[in-house]
Amino acid sequence: MRTIWLYSLLLLTCLPGQAQQRAHYSQYMLNNYLLNPALSGIENYTDVRLGHRKQWSGLSDAPQTSFITANWSLGDQYLWPNPLSFDEKGDNPMQRNYQQHYTSSPAHHGMGILIANDHAAQINSTVLGISYAYHLQMNGRLNLSMGLSGGFNRTSINTAGLLMESPSDPALANATRNAFNPDLSIGTWLYGPDFFAGISVQQLVAQTMVFNEDQQYNHSKQIPHVFATAGYKVFFAEDFYVLPSVMAKIVTNTPTSVDANFKMGYRDRAWIGAGYRANDAMVAMAGVNISQLFNVTYSYDFTASPLNQVSNGSHELVIGLLLNNVYKVFCPQNMW
Repeated sequence: MRTIWLYSLLLLTCLPGQAQQRAHYSQYMLNNYLLNPALSGIENYTDVRLGHRKQWSGLSDAPQTSFITANWSLGDQYLWPNPLSFDEKGDNPMQRNYQQHYTSSPAHHGMGILIANDHAAQINSTVLGISYAYHLQMNGRLNLSMGLSGGFNRTSINTAGLLMESPSDPALANATRNAFNPDLSIGTWLYGPDFFAGISVQQLVAQTMVFNEDQQYNHSKQIPHVFATAGYKVFFAEDFYVLPSVMAKIVTNTPTSVDANFKMGYRDRAWIGAGYRANDAMVAMAGVNISQLFNVTYSYDFTASPLNQVSNGSHELVIGLLLNNVYKVFCPQNMW
């Protein structure tokens, strides 16, 4: 029936990320660029991340998300061109002594690119965005950046996988398999040696998703998603720190989703963490900086909702590359 087809489309469109149209990431604090274009060019190297998330493992047709991001500063000058910015190559940005001598980066421009594919049941969504950000030096220890990302979102439906009461339903017969919509995001980011705070809006301009020329079926929309994020780093020894952070996701007509995370790290080598997503999951995560080029992180979500009866939890793996890493650091300075 037409009603069944329409209901299925609306439901599946909203499946990823607890009735939100954007994919969910448990390790958001490690790559806030996924959520906020203002982080474009925030580090002193080209930051490349490749990730895959398998949500609700064991549940048939559950969401799966893959992404690649890269962002870098513009120009041929390093953000910290003075060699005294580091005691020596490989100095540790996660060390208390380094944080005490932290200096903000000079004003600069940054760019980035994001490609993400999210698949849930018969709905497949691909996002491509190119971003730009300007980082303003507020004072000797504080920067404020503002960013913009533009691109497109391609949403496709596997109509062959939909079970219909009537295979000749005109809604299915006349359906377009792909919908292309422009995609626009904006954001701002305030950061210093021991804290960050930012807010961004993805899918800034609401777009109607047209899958059928008949107007009675054009009820699906892409709507704005607001992400507010903040974190604060506290050292309890020279080489050990803790980083509590929080993120709120606000989407029209859905309950506000709040993530709280806690990360504990040792120098620039390894870290462990835990998180809680209200009414959804508890998260365990860990990461290791293997070299000055390569790091890897992993998280596992213990499902706390009724889905735990049919789901074995969610897995998320992220691989990071630090390209053009002139100062040979093992870990980020401003994206923790």
